[in-house]
Amino acid sequence: MTPTTFFAFLGGLLVLAFLANRLYRLTRVPDVIVLMAVGLILGPLLGWVKAGQFESITHILGTLALILILFEGGLELNLRDTLRHFPGGIFLAILCYYLSMGLVAVVAWKTGFFPLRAACVIGAVLGCISSTIVLPVLQQIRVSQPVRLTLLVEASLGDVLGVMTVSILLALGPSGGPQVAGFVAGVLVKLLACILLAVLAGMAWSRLLPMLSEQRFWQALTFSVVLLIYAAAQATSHGGLIAVLAFGMTLANARHADLPVFETALGLSSAEPEHHLQILSFHSELAFLVRSFFFILLGVVVQLSGLRGYVGLTLGTFGALVLARWIAVKATSWSWREKDRREREIALWLFPRGLITAVLAIEVLGARGSAFAFLPALAFAIILFTNLLVVVASVRRGAAIQAPAGEPLVESQKSAGA
Repeated sequence: MTPTTFFAFLGGLLVLAFLANRLYRLTRVPDVIVLMAVGLILGPLLGWVKAGQFESITHILGTLALILILFEGGLELNLRDTLRHFPGGIFLAILCYYLSMGLVAVVAWKTGFFPLRAACVIGAVLGCISSTIVLPVLQQIRVSQPVRLTLLVEASLGDVLGVMTVSILLALGPSGGPQVAGFVAGVLVKLLACILLAVLAGMAWSRLLPMLSEQRFWQALTFSVVLLIYAAAQATSHGGLIAVLAFGMTLANARHADLPVFETALGLSSAEPEHHLQILSFHSELAFLVRSFFFILLGVVVQLSGLRGYVGLTLGTFGALVLARWIAVKATSWSWREKDRREREIALWLFPRGLITAVLAIEVLGARGSAFAFLPALAFAIILFTNLLVVVASVRRGAAIQAPAGEPLVESQKSAGA
């Protein structure tokens, strides 16, 4: 491929990604399905793009996209509104993830292919809802603010639960007991320390923004801080993703805090809303670019032939995820009482797997070797099936969805400036 052909190819893919994202309201098909399908056509089907050229960067690119999207999600969370719906969101996230993990593990174990420990790893990889799908879908589907915030909290925590649980299972020794006890006693403390560090960094950075925004490339500098916070937290307790989320949420809400002593000491003023919106716009564009290439590459590198002999596991896994979602939503009905029935139905169908599932599947394959060679293909299939349910939810919601009377419609920029 010549440089001219490569850049033309690159530009064409970006145009396709933009059109797929913008046409969602018309087609009701999430752009992730379009991007993976394009990768599948270009790679395994036509052979125009060779998988071996990109396998080494797929994991890195996926992690980068995850960092950007979680940071963007934190920037869109208004703390006052979020806290009102936080109990329902966090309970739904924990219940749905671990119930999904358990049911998938039982399916994998009962197939006879895997021991219980390996089955739990498979369940941990496939159990988490992806914020990389939920966040853009919630921006494109008009729903009331309570529903959006509950699902946003659930999706953001789902990424963190998936990363932490898979990391713990991969780190466990043969017995598993001392490591689990050590996790409860030590890693949680480190995780809280990472969150505190991210909050303090966010408070300080929000006060520096009025001065930094007068300089060129200040948004790139903010991006570098995000990466440094992730690296520091990830190195100590595998809490990099939740630290990034906390940093973004702090930047979004720190301007409401009253810190006159801090500001007077440094001679600074609090960040204005336009600074927050500029950061959100910059990182949203960057996240769109990175995630688009990742899902295309995922379609290129996936080997669907690896699912031969695992058809029963694939269908059983999908059924287990549907059942787990139904139980979780019904069990958290106390948090949905004030919501419209049609919006509760959105919560029932909206549990897509996406970027985090693909990244974790590749990570497990790298850590455990050929015994999990089928896992990326299985993750690809589950991502496809669960995103098709997003299409069902969107169609049932209607082409011009109206929120119940008296409830505000949610728009991305409105929530960003909240």
